[in-house]
Amino acid sequence: MHHSHLTRRGLLASAGLGFTSLLRAADPKPNIVVILADDQGWGDLSVHGNTNLSTPNIDSLARDGAIFDRFFVCAVCAPTRAEYLTGRYHSRGGVRGVSTGQERLNLDERTIAQTFKAAGYATGAFGKWHNGSQHPYHPNARGFDEFYGFTSGHWGQYFDTEMDHNGQLVKGKGYIIDDEADHAMKFIEQNRARPFYCYIPFNSPHSPMQVPDRFYQKFAKKDLTMLDYGKDREDIEFTRAALAMCENVDWNVGRVLAKLDELKLRDNTIVIYFSDNGPNSWRWNGGMKGRKATVDEGGLRVPFLIRWPGHIRPGTKVTQIAGAIDMMPTLCELTGVPVDAKKPLDGRSLKPLLLGERVDWADRMIFSLQGKRISVRTQRHRLDSEGALFDMMEDPGQKRDIAAEQPVVAAQLRKAAADWGKEMLPLVGRDDRPYTVGFSKMTYLPARDGVAEGGIRRSAQAPNSSYFTDWKTKDDAITWDIEVGEAGTFTAEVHYTCAAADVGSTIELTFLDGRVTSKISVVNDPPLQGKEFDRTPRAGESYVKAFKPLRLGNIKLAKGRGKLRLKALEIKGTHVADVRYVILTRNS
Repeated sequence: MHHSHLTRRGLLASAGLGFTSLLRAADPKPNIVVILADDQGWGDLSVHGNTNLSTPNIDSLARDGAIFDRFFVCAVCAPTRAEYLTGRYHSRGGVRGVSTGQERLNLDERTIAQTFKAAGYATGAFGKWHNGSQHPYHPNARGFDEFYGFTSGHWGQYFDTEMDHNGQLVKGKGYIIDDEADHAMKFIEQNRARPFYCYIPFNSPHSPMQVPDRFYQKFAKKDLTMLDYGKDREDIEFTRAALAMCENVDWNVGRVLAKLDELKLRDNTIVIYFSDNGPNSWRWNGGMKGRKATVDEGGLRVPFLIRWPGHIRPGTKVTQIAGAIDMMPTLCELTGVPVDAKKPLDGRSLKPLLLGERVDWADRMIFSLQGKRISVRTQRHRLDSEGALFDMMEDPGQKRDIAAEQPVVAAQLRKAAADWGKEMLPLVGRDDRPYTVGFSKMTYLPARDGVAEGGIRRSAQAPNSSYFTDWKTKDDAITWDIEVGEAGTFTAEVHYTCAAADVGSTIELTFLDGRVTSKISVVNDPPLQGKEFDRTPRAGESYVKAFKPLRLGNIKLAKGRGKLRLKALEIKGTHVADVRYVILTRNS
């Protein structure tokens, strides 16, 4: 019987034959669905023992496939995404932060999407990209045929929000996670007759803490029985919202799995679920030390579950350490897709562990970097960023430094960390890369990527979803450090708001010898949005509002690098405008 038609009973009955014998050269290449949560900790799943919430759909992947006991990613979002995309440590690809361009993956890195696209796969990404916005950093230029989501590090509004569909701004429909899942399922349906690579990077439970009522109601007054071991530092309201968001993610995972069943694609689809860093607040996380943004166990260890019926034995538990750097080589080897060997990978293929092959699996070191802090994990030990050594089997909470008792191990790992740092730290120094303009028909330059001069300030501390405000004088300016790939004439637009009392200012956009001026003549003074949906107060994200495009006119942009500058020539009221984007559309 062909394995893609095996019943579950037949599957288990055939286990005696060895699951790998079910692989046949004539089989179609398997589809791949990779689901990535954002800021979900290891402890935010019921399969890991958290009784505060229920995640049956995600948990089912462990029952029907494999669960990894110790899977490690980076301390924050964009670096993890870069490691998943390339199989290489994020510092090699120039990713050194989460905003203001530092999240961009160098253009000479080959992505997993480019690799699978070259092998004939349809490729799509649905959700938070976070590895570059302007072409050729945009997901459509990095191997994804289809993209629906946003390219920033976080988003300010989760209901009926602005989204990017293949480089065009569109209006999303409903709750953002549900919307991303809807688009992913449509992509799966459209490509069911050919192999597809579907990447679903959900942006939840990342703040702002917004979630539909039907998921929040269960948690609104729930008495949480499992708490952070620090107890006094946990924000219970934040935890309740995060758990509700995790249950919404689980519901959407269930919808995606049901779509695969409906289309009879279950047996020939590899499904992976993981998260991009530790939890974004202090909450129950198995007693581990650290959370998001730390290089301790709790900041780096995340869920990792994988299902491939007929190949990965149900209920498999992988105890060997592994990480995001392993996904490229693993998926290539599982599917028979060749790895582009132009650059050496840091990861290794996990295929032998997944398929139960007898193999001499050597111990390894997995390195973590955040800022200038480096930690190293082996199967047994973690060396933290201060040089302290912990036995992670005896002391998973990193409470007792054993460096004095194990001087040989401590010295070996300290040397390894220092050598690795000498190689990696120079790669993530000051970011001098300009923003690329004109490599696609339309280039968006968000406030996130601009620099305020004079009295102008951002709408919030975190640049990602912010806009510029307090533009009051002719000395004020907003600049973007850009590089124009090819000279041409562009239509320039500014996405702005302006109160009635301030209408009438004249603004000018310049680049090298090119310039265009226009008057703000239409009132656009919408209210701030987002607060009405927040379950807890915001820490650093901006609220949003409905910006409108103002067409400035045509500007000639010479090839080369320089500052694109927006300033006021004449000011009518007390405030020129608030600015979210400058958009440049190539005419010639």
